[in-house]
Amino acid sequence: MKENGVEKCDVSVIHNETIRQVKNKMPKEEKLYDLAELFKVFGDTTRIKIIQVLFVSEMCVCDIAALLNMTQSAISHQLRVLKQTRLVKYRKEGKVVYYSLDDDHIKNIFDQGLLHITER
Repeated sequence: MKENGVEKCDVSVIHNETIRQVKNKMPKEEKLYDLAELFKVFGDTTRIKIIQVLFVSEMCVCDIAALLNMTQSAISHQLRVLKQTRLVKYRKEGKVVYYSLDDDHIKNIFDQGLLHITER
C-alpha cells in the first residue's frame, strides 16, 4: 500500500530479531554524528575544489588562491575548516605553509562520490 507516494506495510508486525541484529551492527550515536559532520564539509564547492587541487600537489594558500581565482582570506578560511576535520595537514618551510591531504582516505571518499554521481 502507498501513502503519500511511500510504500507502507499492510500489517503491523515488528520483527524484533531483525531489529536487534541491525541495532547491534550500527555505530554508536557519536560516531554517526561525527560522520554527518564530515559529510557536511564535503557540502561546499570551494572545499571540494581545494581537495581536488591537493590531489595533484601540495600547495600554499597564495598558489591555491591564484589557481581558484579567490582571495587568500577565503582560501585560508576553508583550509581552517578542512584542517579541523583532519582532511588536510600542513608543513612549514621557512615562512611558507604548504597544505596537503591528510591521508589516502580522503581520495577514496572523493573518488567514491564521483563514481556514484557519474554512474547514471
